[in-house]
Amino acid sequence: MPDASLTEASLQAFLTAFYARVRQDDLIGPVFARAIPDSEWPRHLAVIQDFWSSVLLKSGRYKGNPFGKHQAVGTLQPAHFARWLDLFEDTASAAFTPPIADMVVDRAHRIGDSLKAGLFFRPDAPAA
Repeated sequence: MPDASLTEASLQAFLTAFYARVRQDDLIGPVFARAIPDSEWPRHLAVIQDFWSSVLLKSGRYKGNPFGKHQAVGTLQPAHFARWLDLFEDTASAAFTPPIADMVVDRAHRIGDSLKAGLFFRPDAPAA
């Protein structure tokens, strides 16, 4: 049954389910596998929990640079972001009631749009 409240516990359950799906995905799973060794997943999930807790619950725990982390991957493409968001939306809809799922997904889209703009928008690049 979907959670009707957004708490640290419900956020953690959502993120655990979501990243389990991400790791198994044919398109983005390999990108994550190259960037995060299996042994580093518990630490990565803790950082992700801090990030989303800061974004959604205003905890202020995350102190990193999400743009720099994504930029360092180097192989990200817009299709990777689209697939990530598809999985995120689907998992959020299963994890939370509509008002919460909608808010979480809206925030993810805003963050994704900002990351994509920084990574892929090149006004001075020649047309393909």
